[in-house]
Amino acid sequence: MGAGHDHGHAHGAPAGGTASAAYRGRLRVALAITLGVMVVQIVGGLLADSLALVADAAHMATDAVGLGMALLAIHFANRPASEHRTFGYARAEILAALANCLLLLSVGGYVLYEAIERFVTPAGTDGGLAMVFGVIGLAANLVSLTLLMRGQKESLNVRGAFLEVAADALGSVTVILASLVILTTGWTAADPIASLVIAVMIVPRTWKLLRETLDVLLEAAPKGVDMRRVREHILATDGVEDVHDLHAWTITSGMPVLSAHVVVSSDVLNAIGHEKMLHELQNCLGAHFDVEHCTFQLEPGGHAEHEARLCH
Repeated sequence: MGAGHDHGHAHGAPAGGTASAAYRGRLRVALAITLGVMVVQIVGGLLADSLALVADAAHMATDAVGLGMALLAIHFANRPASEHRTFGYARAEILAALANCLLLLSVGGYVLYEAIERFVTPAGTDGGLAMVFGVIGLAANLVSLTLLMRGQKESLNVRGAFLEVAADALGSVTVILASLVILTTGWTAADPIASLVIAVMIVPRTWKLLRETLDVLLEAAPKGVDMRRVREHILATDGVEDVHDLHAWTITSGMPVLSAHVVVSSDVLNAIGHEKMLHELQNCLGAHFDVEHCTFQLEPGGHAEHEARLCH
């Protein structure tokens, strides 16, 4: 930066690392549960000849991969920053969430294809066995959901894992309902129908997560931060004449950042000093918006035109 440019920083990275780091242990337990139930459901699906159970097992497999990627992302995301990677590997969590979305959409497509095949070539599903394994899957999913409930509110990475398990829990409920229909009526078409329901349930939650993930990757303003109001608050600070190059984005869950060039009256700067002006700007944004990591460049009136000429 050129001489005379002043910067204020308030570092708001979550204590101990990224937002999902605190849930590493719970993710590990959820992964162990998921792997165990996946094996049980694969065996149950083959024994009962139930596509719904196999679909749920396939979804469990993506849950396991997703949970594993979430843990791997936490490991990389909490590595220290370097001269080359000034924010470290924090964005790895967002990439893991994106990969989870792609996995979920792939599973949804596979289940849809197999369900259509079952309508063409019906199978003799054992409703009793399917129900037993469906209940086992549901119980395991509820345990995992309880473990991840809090973390999904704080981290997109954990939310990706939570939504996968939540969709799978609903899939287990669907398997149970389809099994009841088969047991009471003998209508085996309930099994592929249940598979279709599972596929449909995957899509809306995945689409929502995908949009949030892409917003982070495209450096959209953090959720809940109204940039118009941020500008108004900065301009309302005594001595501020203008603000330009105002940007806010999210590095990873729980780590929103903001930067701005703030034009300040020379008289005010001389009277109160640069440090006090920076503190006023930081306190203003910290009190009104969920953005604690801020970088301000203070400029005297007329400096913007000078800077523009230098950048041609």
